[in-house]
Amino acid sequence: MSQMRFANRTSLISAAAVAGYVALIALAIALTWNSLSAIAERSASVAAAETMLAQWDARSPSGQPGASPLAAAPEGSPFLEGETVNVGGAALLQRIAATIRKNGGNVLSSQVDLDSDRAKDGWISLLVSCDLAEGSLQYLLYDIEAGMPVLFIDRLAVEAPTTGVNGGRMKVLMAVSGQWWNGK
Repeated sequence: MSQMRFANRTSLISAAAVAGYVALIALAIALTWNSLSAIAERSASVAAAETMLAQWDARSPSGQPGASPLAAAPEGSPFLEGETVNVGGAALLQRIAATIRKNGGNVLSSQVDLDSDRAKDGWISLLVSCDLAEGSLQYLLYDIEAGMPVLFIDRLAVEAPTTGVNGGRMKVLMAVSGQWWNGK
């Protein structure tokens, strides 16, 4: 009987040792898998960052040898030009309307403000209402603020599109201003 107990005990210890060994191997495999996936994620993150940096460098004028820092500056005068402030206001309206159309929008209404307190200092303001496709707002704002003459978006109100109404277009109300200079 004692030999049976000893055999049972030995087989129990052997089974526990095998189970412990298998558990350690499984733990080592899991840790290795976890480490490899973390390395793969970091590698993908570094590759994405390198791609983004390469795109930024390609757009940057300083990334090209011998390029002037002002090479990417837009052409033209920073001021709204015209013989009179009315002509300057018309130029502002034309510029904004063309930019809205370029980005697939429609001008619904517009109002040039030539009588405000800022107008005495040479600033012309335009209040414009338009409708745009949902993805076009960012491009519209960039086109307005990036070019010449220098324009500022003073106010912006956006109404989300109603599903199924007007083709899912947003309504945008914005106040844009620029400084007028008659060249004198």
